Amino acid sequence: MITHATSAPARHAVRASLPTAALGLAFLAGPAHADAAEGWGTVQEIDTLQALLLLAGVPIILFVLITAAVYLPAIARGEDVSPANEDVEDHWLGGPRPGTKELTSGDAGRSETGGARGSW
Repeated sequence: MITHATSAPARHAVRASLPTAALGLAFLAGPAHADAAEGWGTVQEIDTLQALLLLAGVPIILFVLITAAVYLPAIARGEDVSPANEDVEDHWLGGPRPGTKELTSGDAGRSETGGARGSW
């Protein structure tokens, strides 16, 4: 790919015009000056306390309800739900089930463990 070097004054002019172009686009994207549709009611003012209760109270209540929905059934069954006393056994998802044995290696003589039996 061949590129032509631009002169320093041309680069400076482009750099100087970028903020002007950004401001022009911001003014073009300004809000439309339309009236509200007929039949719409007036906007009710919401004070700061109501906004905080709505924006912070609702997520906190949802958090409490979800936590209760997860932990209460386990507590009702008498299970210990504290994470410190939990002994978790390792699980290998998709791995071999207990009781199956590994195939023996095909190194010893003529083994029938499968494979392509390739040689060099």
